[in-house]
Amino acid sequence: MSTTGIGAEVELAIGGMTCASCAARIEKKLNRMEGVTATVNYATEKAKVSYGDDVSVRDLIATVEATGYTAQEPVRTEPESEDTTADDELRPLRERLVTAVVLAVPVVAMAMIPALQFEYWQWLSLTLAAPVVTYAGWPFHKAAFTNARHGAATMDTLISVGTTAAFGWSLWALFFGTAGTPGMTHPFELTIARGDGAGNIYLEAAAGVTAFILAGRYFEARSKRKAGAALKALLELGAKDVTVMRPDGGEQTIAIKDLKVGDRFLVRPGEKIATDGSVVEGSSAVDASMLTGESVPVEVGVGDAVTGATVNAGGRLVVEATRVGADTQLARMAKLVEDAQNGKAAAQRLADRISAVFVPIVIALALGTLGFWLGNGAGLTAAFTAAVAVLIIACPCALGLATPTALLVGTGRGAQLGILIKGPEVLESTRKVDTVVLDKTGTVTTGHMTLVAVHTADGTEEAEVLRLAGALEHASEHPVARAVAEGALAKLGSLPAPEDFANVPGLGVQGVVEGHAVLVGRERLLDEWAMELPEALERAKAEAEAAGRTAITVAWDGEARAVLEVADAVKETSAEAITRLRALGLTPILLTGDNKAVAQAVAREVGIAPEDVFAEVLPQDKVDVVKRLQREGRSVAMVGDGVNDAAALAQADLGLAMGTGTDAAIEAGDLTLVRGDLRAAADAVRLARRTLKTIRSNLFWAFAYNVAALPLAAAGLLNPMLAGAAMAFSSVFVVGNSLRLRSFRATD
Repeated sequence: MSTTGIGAEVELAIGGMTCASCAARIEKKLNRMEGVTATVNYATEKAKVSYGDDVSVRDLIATVEATGYTAQEPVRTEPESEDTTADDELRPLRERLVTAVVLAVPVVAMAMIPALQFEYWQWLSLTLAAPVVTYAGWPFHKAAFTNARHGAATMDTLISVGTTAAFGWSLWALFFGTAGTPGMTHPFELTIARGDGAGNIYLEAAAGVTAFILAGRYFEARSKRKAGAALKALLELGAKDVTVMRPDGGEQTIAIKDLKVGDRFLVRPGEKIATDGSVVEGSSAVDASMLTGESVPVEVGVGDAVTGATVNAGGRLVVEATRVGADTQLARMAKLVEDAQNGKAAAQRLADRISAVFVPIVIALALGTLGFWLGNGAGLTAAFTAAVAVLIIACPCALGLATPTALLVGTGRGAQLGILIKGPEVLESTRKVDTVVLDKTGTVTTGHMTLVAVHTADGTEEAEVLRLAGALEHASEHPVARAVAEGALAKLGSLPAPEDFANVPGLGVQGVVEGHAVLVGRERLLDEWAMELPEALERAKAEAEAAGRTAITVAWDGEARAVLEVADAVKETSAEAITRLRALGLTPILLTGDNKAVAQAVAREVGIAPEDVFAEVLPQDKVDVVKRLQREGRSVAMVGDGVNDAAALAQADLGLAMGTGTDAAIEAGDLTLVRGDLRAAADAVRLARRTLKTIRSNLFWAFAYNVAALPLAAAGLLNPMLAGAAMAFSSVFVVGNSLRLRSFRATD
């Protein structure tokens, strides 16, 4: 990666962050650098930075380190080692948590249950609590000290100050007060009812809070890894090795990273296709479900494109690599997902600004609480209890996790279903859209000509028509001829070879098949041979042309025998997709450059109202249709797949690009549908809306928790230990709520 250059970008892995205010501090420091724009994501522990020519990556890393954290360019490890790495990172936290729980439980029990308070129970509590506060709680104290050196305060500052104060007070009470007197009891009171005195100790609060918050951090860390599991699974889909075909006919197994464009490789039944390519030998069924969410295997043969990471479910294939490494569809999907996960919604930016000033406000509130209760004669012990509870209950972590965790899970789940969300700002657009414009060709229809009907004259068998016409058309490269040949092959399985063949420019083809002189083409071709269509076939031809379809006549041995209808067929799932889009409150509009008859026929078939059809629209005018709808006050989503759809996709309030289409369309879209199934558009809108709803519920909980909890703590209605439990629960709740998105299902 280039370290300098105008408009360069780099992604840094950030270490040492413990809460949202840490991310806000790093982001603020980076953005103060000349020519630098940075976004720091607490959930993904990454910073995405754009920088100019006067800044290097080394400068960026130095700035992060000067703020008290670590930074490095992410190193892509082998997928097999990632689980081990994750476990290694969690192990120290797990060890501290186990220590804290084992030692804190008896401390809390002795403080809460008078029956357990023997003659020197306070000293046993001190012995058990000391390792909890010092060893188990060391990460909090270390982070607080590091932040203090840089003149900053974070969530760790609140935890460290609160637990240290409780432990220090208890030490003073034990050694210099009456708490160390044998027989002294310590009923734990939950309100500011008791007066001053040095006989009260808070070892259970110091130990309990440390244990609760460590538990919250541990389960939060595990949940965050689960949230990002879908992206990791996506990256692991690719093959690790590939069998390359050598010019001398031999085979050699090499690492996937050594494969080059143009190499031919072997794919045996059950193996993954190593990279994007084109089939040069063999035929098979390919299972792409893990990449596209499509459960039905796709038949492929010579000349068909295949995608890396899909599975060869049938015969032997030889594939020529057309894209490798970062250019493959799998890599591009992973990049889109990762970019989306590193983004921030507008609501999260507000939460980040609040988190940046939250800790100083809480410290000021704790001091104010201490002064208030002292001034009201509640006593030093009561005032101290309330102040410590205020420090402990505060939780900006939930604010920092609200958006990123939902994005992690939502975009990851989307990737598993073949839906790629480009960024958090897209989610807001899905909520507002009320109109969906559908490009016809390749979106609502298949995008290639298909034989849709066969009309035969009396006494003529359909199979015979297909055999003779299909054999002749199979020798032609014309799109209409290909449609007839493919339709015949699909029904008959094989076709005879023509004995003679000639192309008649602009009219059709003629030749000899199985001894019959066969003509296939326009009616004018039959006129040249003085043949007329029977009345029934003339009527069928007229009806086909009225519906916007191409009518092909077939004759042999001097007599007109059939009319074939060829059209860009509507996808089987399009009508159902329109119904689902309507159920989401969207008005579907059909947009096409085809003539009005074709457009209206397609609209009738899929259930779009005649007045919602825009036909005979030139490619450059598609964007004008979108603008016109927007001027009418509509919020417009556009679904398309071609180069000529790119401008309209960009103009629309929400662009949905079919992944089976062109790179230009995919680049212009906000959502990419890897499947060529229009139902995925409805699923994409549902998933995006569900993700946005989850983000909002997370933010509501995070704000509501602090709004409700801080006054209760300041009023002396929460003891520090319960405050610590509530604080830990708030972060775990937000992450757990986000993980519910993993259960999202595409509608079958």
